[in-house]
Amino acid sequence: MPISQPAVIRSRRAVLPEGERPADVLIRDGRIEQVAAHGSLVVGDSDLVDLGDTALLPGLVDTHVHVNEPGRTEWEGFATATRAAAAGGVTTIIDMPLNSVPPTTTVAGLDVKRKTAEGQAWVDLGFWGGAVPGNVPDLEPLHRAGVFGFKSFLAPSGVDEFPHVEAADLEAALAEQARIGALAIIHAEDPAVLAAAPQQPGVHYRDFLASRPAGAETAAVAHLLDTARRTGARVHILHVSSAAVLPLLRRAREAGVRVTAETCPHYLTLAAEQVPDGDTAFKCCPPIRDEANRDALWQALADGEFTAVVSDHSPSTPDLKLLPEFGGSGDFAAAWGGIASLQLGLPAIWTEARRRGHTLADVVRWMSAGPAELVGLTGTKGAIAAGCDADLVAFDPDGEFAVHAGELHHRNPVTPYAGRTLSGAVRTTWLRGRAVDTGAEPFGRQLLRPADQPGGPA
Repeated sequence: MPISQPAVIRSRRAVLPEGERPADVLIRDGRIEQVAAHGSLVVGDSDLVDLGDTALLPGLVDTHVHVNEPGRTEWEGFATATRAAAAGGVTTIIDMPLNSVPPTTTVAGLDVKRKTAEGQAWVDLGFWGGAVPGNVPDLEPLHRAGVFGFKSFLAPSGVDEFPHVEAADLEAALAEQARIGALAIIHAEDPAVLAAAPQQPGVHYRDFLASRPAGAETAAVAHLLDTARRTGARVHILHVSSAAVLPLLRRAREAGVRVTAETCPHYLTLAAEQVPDGDTAFKCCPPIRDEANRDALWQALADGEFTAVVSDHSPSTPDLKLLPEFGGSGDFAAAWGGIASLQLGLPAIWTEARRRGHTLADVVRWMSAGPAELVGLTGTKGAIAAGCDADLVAFDPDGEFAVHAGELHHRNPVTPYAGRTLSGAVRTTWLRGRAVDTGAEPFGRQLLRPADQPGGPA
């Protein structure tokens, strides 16, 4: 439903920073000019969208997306990923620095990424840089060029062009990031613990789960927190799958370590007990763990221990997933690890959140306001508030739909949610006040890290 500007979007269920209430939202020049009482703003019919009881949410901010282009565009690309994002109510994504060739570990690599993305994005997007062995001199130039921070792996990443950091590399990278005021985001699994775990190929998910034990996360997080304490770096733990790391994070925060953490829809909505043998669409690293662990993650989320819930959308081609329906072996050990879910994160989380007694305001805090705050976009993204971009979502919380992988917008028809019925349907997504039509032309823009962040671009 395209709308002109200025315009008013009206809803009896607008999810605002102070909670859910009826409201009118006035949009001018792509920004929210005013949030007023429901029915109080008078405009012509052509400039009013009245959603009735359909909820109005701020656009989601997904700070953990693997677009993979250039270099592995057959896995995913900017056009397909951002189209899926828009269809799922996500209006801002931050792209991970690996799985593309070249990776975003130099300014030259960032320039290639930006040029490739030009004119392809249906939503706004920014970029993470990468901290890998030997590129400490590249971190400050990348930071000044506007990346939102730097990703490192403490265990092998799965691609040769993005090697993991060992202890000395991590120390040097975090010290430099502390100096320049950059955020370090970390894939935390310990390679020694992984090497000591039983490695059993085959179709049984229990064998794969045993090969990526929770102890690999706790050991890696403990080492990371100790290094962050010594260097003074600000660190963020990516895709926490194991609730066993939570006490470590609590103690570190009490000791003054600047640490935040995220988790993902698949860890909150799926469980190891549900994974069929051979269904490698469920494979990710760290892995989906058991139901008791899932409950503990939900409790931590309710207690405010996670800053964000983000997708870690990491798709690949069906042949790399080794799925039996595509002629593959179903071998969890050999299959590519990554969950394709960018379009489904909001309904997946809402389905489970509502069952557990949470509200739409909770979901917005986890998936919009929290991620925006993590990357310094508060005041621009992540809220229905005056001055913010008019990134908005009409969301029917009672709508239900069955997931058909081939109907999703991401490039390859693989997702562990296939066949599930989810609650909550995205009806319209607006980006800076314009309704996104995924069958028309993209108009997303590229974002730089805000200049008022420490060390931001001049």
